[in-house]
Amino acid sequence: MERRQPPQTEEGWYVLHDFRTIDWDAWRDAPDRRRERAIDEGIDYLESAARVDDADEGDSATFSVLGHKADLLVLHLRPTLADIDALERRFEHTALAEFTERADSYLSVTEVSGYMSQDYFDEDAEVEDTGLERYIESRLKPEIPDSEFVSFYPMSKRRGPDHNWYELPFDERADYLANHGEIGKGYAGRVTQIISGSIGLDDFEWGVTLFGDDPTDVKELLYEMRFDPSSSRFAEFGRFLSARRFPPSQLGAYLAGDPVPQAGADSSGHPHAGEGHPHGGDSNGHSHGDSGGRHGGDEGDAVRSELEERGIYAGQPHGEDVHAVALYSEADPADLFEEVDGLRSNFDHYDTHVKTAVYEPSDVSAGGDAETAVASLWETERAANTAAGFLADLPGIVRQAGDDESDSWGTMGMFYTVKPDHRGDFVGVFEDTGDLLADMDGHRKTDLLVNREDENDMFIASRWDSREDAMAFFRSDAFSEAVEFGRDVLEDRPRHVFLA
Repeated sequence: MERRQPPQTEEGWYVLHDFRTIDWDAWRDAPDRRRERAIDEGIDYLESAARVDDADEGDSATFSVLGHKADLLVLHLRPTLADIDALERRFEHTALAEFTERADSYLSVTEVSGYMSQDYFDEDAEVEDTGLERYIESRLKPEIPDSEFVSFYPMSKRRGPDHNWYELPFDERADYLANHGEIGKGYAGRVTQIISGSIGLDDFEWGVTLFGDDPTDVKELLYEMRFDPSSSRFAEFGRFLSARRFPPSQLGAYLAGDPVPQAGADSSGHPHAGEGHPHGGDSNGHSHGDSGGRHGGDEGDAVRSELEERGIYAGQPHGEDVHAVALYSEADPADLFEEVDGLRSNFDHYDTHVKTAVYEPSDVSAGGDAETAVASLWETERAANTAAGFLADLPGIVRQAGDDESDSWGTMGMFYTVKPDHRGDFVGVFEDTGDLLADMDGHRKTDLLVNREDENDMFIASRWDSREDAMAFFRSDAFSEAVEFGRDVLEDRPRHVFLA
């Protein structure tokens, strides 16, 4: 009898969904002093978990569960089972635990499989320049999204007499899942998922956690997927639990029956939005999916500081208070634009989406064949990283900014909006500058790209052997003259400068 081929898998962080009920009668009857202690110790525990004080990596969040199945959900992601085990037991030592009982729990581990990319598991394949490796890393080590609503359910693949998933050939299973994934792409920017495997760890085979700001987006996604054969023929589901996120600091308001999150608070309560978190804010400290790239830290800061001293605006680490992803494609620009336009219509449903555009090569460049660029700008790092995963599947993607070879250094991109009457002047100056660049040490290529939908929106991508090679140009008289020239021909100052 033929044995079917199982997909290869790689595992990341362990995931614990810890559902708790509250003994409301005991809470109401408890003296104020005992309740205050429970709130204080509960907040300390939940905030410490969210800061990941107990481990080198991970994430945690707190949710108010809707309905009768539970009251609280504490969601933990950690690198090891020992980390999860310690978190569970540490909670039981808090005064808050005295008022709770565990209603349910689910243990799983984040994973990627050969269904997503066979190349990832092929030692001879090269995936690092396509953005795929970064996307896979974000699947193995995800951040909990800032969305308010979460829906969790376990699921398995059917093994019945009529439909048995595990008897299908690998290619047929892969096709089913690819078509299933296309439905999910239609909800990009509205629904984010964390998929975790639980074979041998819990009662079902996978845990699915869906996040969104609008619960009806999650409902519509699941409803549409019900009609896909991957679900209708082969999926079996456990019970669904829905919850709303709130900041640990508002535990007292939650227990008092007040609305959470409180008005004026961070709607998600996510500690990544604040300063000092090891993963968060503007610290650029997150080790996976940082869209600023390999040189987005100290070196980038040094370059920006030097340019600022010369009176040249050099942006923030991710641009002007945005986070960005830029990918380069060899595909036909018209075909690429059609795909991007479909994704963008879904991105626009998300409040954090700033802009996504296709930039085609112009008639001038300073060395090498220019590739078409897709640039996507977002208000949050998490949203940019999620978008990068979808954009990496676009046709003909050859590399993502920040994933350059180890011996390369580059400016990720500079955006210019040119006054229509001076467009020809701007292109002419770029062409003259290109002649200078071609003779400079360490220069690899600099391309002038034009927004397919707005010829006055320009994008310049430049790559160098080293930072010092690039700075030699930035310090040159020619660059200073170009900056002065730009003050007259640009609609505004270069809005973004990204250093990769």
